[in-house]
Amino acid sequence: MFDRKFTRRSVLAAGTTAALAMPFIRPSWAAPDQVRALMWEAYLLPDQITAFEETNKVKFVPTFFDGNSEAYNKLRVGGSKEFDLVQADGFWPQLYYREKLLRTVDYAKVPNAGGYLPEFQAAAFDVLSEPESGGKIGFPFCWGAYGITYDAGKVAPEKTETLECMFNADYSGMLSTSSRFEENIALAALLVTDRLGSRTKPRPDGKPFNPYVLTDEELAEIEKLLVQQKALLLTRYQDNPTLFQLLQSGAVVAATEFAQVFRQLLTAESQGAPAVDFRHALKMKEGGLGWVDTWLVTSGVEDGPKLDLCYNFIDIMISAPVMKKIGEVAGCSTTVDLRAISTEDERKLFLMDRSSEIADLFMFDQPSSPEKWERVWSNVQAA
Repeated sequence: MFDRKFTRRSVLAAGTTAALAMPFIRPSWAAPDQVRALMWEAYLLPDQITAFEETNKVKFVPTFFDGNSEAYNKLRVGGSKEFDLVQADGFWPQLYYREKLLRTVDYAKVPNAGGYLPEFQAAAFDVLSEPESGGKIGFPFCWGAYGITYDAGKVAPEKTETLECMFNADYSGMLSTSSRFEENIALAALLVTDRLGSRTKPRPDGKPFNPYVLTDEELAEIEKLLVQQKALLLTRYQDNPTLFQLLQSGAVVAATEFAQVFRQLLTAESQGAPAVDFRHALKMKEGGLGWVDTWLVTSGVEDGPKLDLCYNFIDIMISAPVMKKIGEVAGCSTTVDLRAISTEDERKLFLMDRSSEIADLFMFDQPSSPEKWERVWSNVQAA
C-alpha cells in the first residue's frame, strides 16, 4: 500500500503493480475478438483475466487511467467506440450517460448482482439509475469514504462525530490533512454550509445541496476556515507512508484520509506493532464524502455477443471469491456481501458491517467551478 504517486488510485494500485505481467498491459496487436476496458490498474487480477480469456476465447485489453477526468477525456474522443467497459466513481457515470457515452444494463443478465450488500442493490442505489426511466447504467464494485482516522486514546470518539474535530485548537500541531485540494474544500464546505444554514436555500444549480456546487459566499467562508485550519496542522501529507508514520508515532492524533492508512495501522498491529486504538469515522453530523467505483458498458456496445461478454466479465468480477481478492489486493471495501466468507478481523478491516453509512455520504463529484476552487486553494496555500 506504499504508493509512489499520491492519488487515490495510486494508493490502491500500489498493491497490484508488482503482480502485473506484460501481457496485461495494453498490447500492440489487435485481435478481432476483444473486450476493451478503460479501468483503474488496481483492480486488474491477472489470473482472473487469463481464465476469462481462455473460457471465452477472447483477449482482454485494458487501458489504465489515474483519475475520472482522464477517463472522461478519453471517452469523449471516440472512446465509446474504442472501449467496451469503463470504470468511474461518484456521479461521473451520470455525466457519461448524459453525454451518451454509456448504455443501460440489465442486472438480470449478471447473476452475481444478487450478492450485493443491501445498500448497493438495484432498487436502493439510485446513483446508477437513469433519471427518467429508472433503468440501471452500471454495476457497483468497491466503495469508500474520505473520513477521519484518529487515535481514540487521545481523541475522544464523540469529538469525531463532527467535522469541528479537524478544526479544534485543542489538537493544534497534531492534525493532518492531505495535500489534495478537492477533498479539503469539499469537507470544509460541509462544515461551512452547516454553520451558515445555507443548504436548504436555493442552490446555484437549482438542485439539492451538493458540496461540489457552492456559492461565492460559501467559498469565501471555506477559504477563511481552511486558512484558520492551516495554523493547527502539523503538515499536509503528500503520501500515505508519511501519514502512517505520523499516526503510528503519535505525532498526529487525527487526520483525514481514505481509510487506507487506517487499514495499514490495524494490519501493523496484528503483525506485532504496539497496540493503539485507531478508529476511522466515515460520517460526521455535517455529512461526509464517499465514493463508489463502478463497472459501466459504453454506448459503443450493441446487443449481442459483445454485450454478453461484457456481462460475463462483470459477473466474474463481482463474484464473492473474486471480490474478496479485490479487497485484499487493492485494500478497499467491496459492494458485495462477503461477511459469510470473512473473519471478524476482515470485517473490521474492510468496514463490512458499516456499509449502511454510505447512504448518507455525498458522492465525489466534479467541482462546478474548478477555477474558483483552485483560486481558493492558492490563497490558502499562500496565507
